[in-house]
Amino acid sequence: MKGITRYFLRQLAVGMLFVSVALTCVLWLTQSLRLIEMIVTQGISVGTFLRLTGMLMPTFLVVIIPIALFAVILFTYNKLNSDRELVVLRAAGLSNWTLAKPALILAAAATLVGYALSLWIIPLTVQSFRELQWSIRNDISNVLLQEGTFNKFGNGLTIYVRARNAEGELLGILVHDKRTPSKPVTLMAERGALVFTENGPRILMVNGNRQQLPEGTGQLSVLNFDSYTVDLSTANGGGGDRFRDARERSLGELINASEEEMGSTDFRRAKVELHQRLTSPVYSLGYALIALATLLSASFDRRGQTVTILTAIALMVGVQAAALGLANLASAKPIFLPFLYVLAILPLIAGPWVLIHPPRHNPLRRKFAAQAA
Repeated sequence: MKGITRYFLRQLAVGMLFVSVALTCVLWLTQSLRLIEMIVTQGISVGTFLRLTGMLMPTFLVVIIPIALFAVILFTYNKLNSDRELVVLRAAGLSNWTLAKPALILAAAATLVGYALSLWIIPLTVQSFRELQWSIRNDISNVLLQEGTFNKFGNGLTIYVRARNAEGELLGILVHDKRTPSKPVTLMAERGALVFTENGPRILMVNGNRQQLPEGTGQLSVLNFDSYTVDLSTANGGGGDRFRDARERSLGELINASEEEMGSTDFRRAKVELHQRLTSPVYSLGYALIALATLLSASFDRRGQTVTILTAIALMVGVQAAALGLANLASAKPIFLPFLYVLAILPLIAGPWVLIHPPRHNPLRRKFAAQAA
């Protein structure tokens, strides 16, 4: 019996690893396409880009692992059934529950991994991702001035550079500064350079003019200059604290969240995030039981198990859609929060019951009934 369990478990584990890696690569590629604009517009390095995309992967693993496990169980047990291995094992006296044991062991391990990701790893990686993204988008020292484009930095500063020569000198500079909304300023210069000082980055502009429209006068004020310096250190957006959303907060912060601190909308999202972290890993076990109960309770058919497999997929998709729908409803109306637990626990109750009490199939009776009709 231990040899059979190891045989099943080895096939399931290898298949699940392969499917999980394949789905992770696909999702990594899609996220890479979303973030690749940072390389073009923000000038980040390839190493930083890989860090950003890598930090997103744990978030998707919580969804990937249950689906990969479900797919592998369907494939493996259907193959065992097609090869008559399940028929032989049943003839040897093994029950459905015994045959399901290897998949349930793997599902229990996947559930533990899911809880480790959901309760500990994901909040840390999401917080690191948001902080690094915030730094890249708002810290001028991490950004290159792109030629021929309007480079926007922080809140209210736009810089245009027509070209850059081999020595790094900037040619054809236009700066529009509205960091003080009541006194917007436009500066133009023939050439200049981006310099970094102890007090922060600055743009040195040579041979240009400063244009401003004083409030209430209606007359344009133009000041020509030989050299002018624009301070960029206040454009980094670092004056205020970055708001941390629910996915960045630890389990303790979500439990102790208050509506006065976060506001009603973010407070409801925090509570939904808390309950999703507690319920989402359970779907690894739930989806496994859906696949096992559907396949092992079905009668053997030489023509294949297409209808049975489609039934299992429909049940899994239905549960997943219901989970997403309930999460959205609970964000608006907290009264739906308990249903998140009901939905997660339902497969854990129905699955074992079907495995222990499978529906009775009598192919001979159906055959005789069809002939009589």
